[in-house]
Order: sequence, then structure tokens, then C-alpha cells
Amino acid sequence: MINKAVTRGVERAFAELGIANGHAACDIRDLHSLMEAIRTARRTFWQTSYPLFTTGLILCLMAGIALKLKLFKGD
Repeated sequence: MINKAVTRGVERAFAELGIANGHAACDIRDLHSLMEAIRTARRTFWQTSYPLFTTGLILCLMAGIALKLKLFKGD
């Protein structure tokens, strides 16, 4: 009896989500792979942006030091 109730509940939940066409497992795997791709893209973005930001900051500091020491004389 409990098993039948659980089965009906799952079928009703799948119907509300719009995946009651018998391909629910495939749809869930697709959603899982999509979420994994989003996580990978987010991780790659942060791994790329930190070195880019620090390189830009160092270049700005070096340019400021060069200007302060008057290394670029306008002769």
C-alpha cells in the first residue's frame, strides 16, 4: 500500500514538473549535465579572472612607479 502511494506521488510530481512522458531519467541526466557544465564554466571564469586582475593591477603599479620616477621624459 505504501509502495503504491509512493509510486502515485512520484508520478504526480513528475507530471507537475512536465517530465511524465517516460523519459524522466534521461531528462534528469540532461539537467545534471547542464548543471555540471554551468559549474565548470563558473569555476573556469574565476580561475581566469583572478590572474587577469592581478596582472592588470601589477601593470598599473609599474606604470605609476615609472611615471613617478619620471622614466618617460618628454624631450
